[in-house]
Amino acid sequence: MEQIFGGGILWTLLIGFLAGLLARALKPGNDKLGFFMTILLGIAGALLARYVGGALGWYGPGEPAGFIASVVGAIVLLVIYAMVKKKR
Repeated sequence: MEQIFGGGILWTLLIGFLAGLLARALKPGNDKLGFFMTILLGIAGALLARYVGGALGWYGPGEPAGFIASVVGAIVLLVIYAMVKKKR
């Protein structure tokens, strides 16, 4: 499947977008994020999940985080974003 989407970059963008969309659908509230911010949210969620999972020993070196972990990471980032937004 990765070859169909042209390799790592496009595949990462697609998975990031899907993880960001799912995170926004699962977290209650209106976050008002655009298309590109949703993609960045999903990618950042995957990076957060990879970092935390690696620190806890769940993922080995060079092993990517799973889709569910990416969604959970994106939800965590959405909660942090909502908390920062409320303080303003």
